[in-house]
Amino acid sequence: MTHLAPVVDRVTDRIIERSKESRAAYLEMVRGEAGKHSDRSFLSCSNLAHGFAASGEDKGAIAAMSTINIGIVTAFNDMLSAHQPYGRYPEQMKLYAREVGATAQVAGGVPAMCDGVTQGFDGMELSLFSRDTIALSTAVALSHAMFDGMTLLGICDKIVPGLVIGALRFGHLPAVFIPSGPMPSGISNKEKQKTRQLYAEGKVGREELLASESASYHSAGTCTFYGTANSNQMMMEMMGLHMPGAAFVPPNTPLRQAVTRAATHRVAAMSRKGDDYRPMAEVVDEKAIVNAMVGLLATGGSTNHAIHIPAMARAAGILVDWQDLSELSSAVPLLTRVYPNGSGDVNHFHAAGGMAWVVRELLDAGLAHEDVLTIAEGGMRAYATEPTMDGDQLTWKPAPETSGDDTMLRTVAEPFQPDGGMRLVEGNIGRATFKTSAVEKERWTIEAPCRVFETQEAVSAAFKAGELDRDVVVVVRFQGPRANGMPELHKLTPPLGILQDRGYKVALVTDGRMSGASGKVPAAIHVTPEALADVEGNWGPLAYLQDGDIVKVCAETGELSTTADLASRAPAEAPKPAMGMGRELFAMFRLSASGAEQGGSAMLQVAGL
Repeated sequence: MTHLAPVVDRVTDRIIERSKESRAAYLEMVRGEAGKHSDRSFLSCSNLAHGFAASGEDKGAIAAMSTINIGIVTAFNDMLSAHQPYGRYPEQMKLYAREVGATAQVAGGVPAMCDGVTQGFDGMELSLFSRDTIALSTAVALSHAMFDGMTLLGICDKIVPGLVIGALRFGHLPAVFIPSGPMPSGISNKEKQKTRQLYAEGKVGREELLASESASYHSAGTCTFYGTANSNQMMMEMMGLHMPGAAFVPPNTPLRQAVTRAATHRVAAMSRKGDDYRPMAEVVDEKAIVNAMVGLLATGGSTNHAIHIPAMARAAGILVDWQDLSELSSAVPLLTRVYPNGSGDVNHFHAAGGMAWVVRELLDAGLAHEDVLTIAEGGMRAYATEPTMDGDQLTWKPAPETSGDDTMLRTVAEPFQPDGGMRLVEGNIGRATFKTSAVEKERWTIEAPCRVFETQEAVSAAFKAGELDRDVVVVVRFQGPRANGMPELHKLTPPLGILQDRGYKVALVTDGRMSGASGKVPAAIHVTPEALADVEGNWGPLAYLQDGDIVKVCAETGELSTTADLASRAPAEAPKPAMGMGRELFAMFRLSASGAEQGGSAMLQVAGL
């Protein structure tokens, strides 16, 4: 086994020490549940009869306690391309379960909203807290205690983190995540981006834009750019919760079906009734969380995970912060360039060597923990292989020796850049995340007068009026979890990119999210504390900024500061909470939400986790 890199070792040890009490409390809870709910025999006859009344041919086996019963929690809906393939999974998985003497039931469904549909509109303000809703829905599904293992069907932005959080509270059960795979590649990402910018400049109309977008997002499967959804799939591999190489196998193919079959067989083999018990609580430990962070950095994944990783970790009693992420970033090189950080998409990435390549490179360099428990036999090293069909048989082969495309996938020895491209910036404005991997190094430091806004629409109006044609730091505040649910602010990307192309020095500072889609524009995002006052009445520094204040954003030195005397000012008046599109129903989440660095969760905060 390769010696672990010092930074990875140090950060892991610090997380273990910091989490000692909370992790011990979590494991005590889980082990208590394992003893109390070791199987469904504790249920009364009436309770049990309700649980298998509609199970058809599986009814006798479930009633007799003679079988391992697998719970399926699914995010299926047929509006969203990523989740549409899940429609037939349960009936297939029931057949696969019977092949190994097990049974399977759909325990419940969870909502799956798409940031791509709601982007820039009112529904986006429900997005972050949909993760808490999904976690709660997962808990409801599993609360029937009918199951010896769980399979979790989810792909996109908040869905996977929500499933992880909910499932971890049932961590005495083994768990396998089963993806559905990316859609086939559409038009080139370069062509799509060009049309978007032309539309922002008023040079093409809505008809041309819609035709371009439809040629990109065009069939069943996950969107093929490397955003939060595909970063989720990478992390499930790095945490050992997928079958090896499952992440980017296309939907509706024999290989996809074979991997799903193997996953169903595997969860049955890991139950307490077998001889290879692997509870989720022991798979998701401090080392698994570090591996997830390392994978995120090595692949240039979504900045949303600076929020999701702390939230998922908290559900397992593990405490991480942005300093951990930033320190790991200093040692983990960028091995991939996948759109929006490169020209090719996840299908090209997978064909070039994909996750098997990344895992092997990280393990061989001592940048990821190999000595971890995973759902796969063979531990983390098993994830340095990729699934393939040998006739009708599923098998795994080692990662290719050479990259299939060195414009997309490189070695640790010759990376795209020496660090992982995600840095902590902090100062008298707060703490924030800065994604450097897509920003030219000469733009890592921007110091200019700021212009303060409270909505994306106000930024757009100022841009169209020519008010931003200068060196400027655009500040968009009251976009944090407590203010309006911390929406993604993708509408900012085209105008800020145009300003930069015109030769101006431009940066963004916001307590909202960007999902890494700020792209080539330097951005300090997820600023914490957010502008809106916390429960004790303390306003964040962003609330005190005024137009013209000099703001400095520097990824090189890790600085986020202003020369203005904020202490002498009164805070800006906060916007009134918005109504409509169900936003008022999420008021309780906003009122109780933790800061972004703690995961932006009301549920975990109130629960004391």
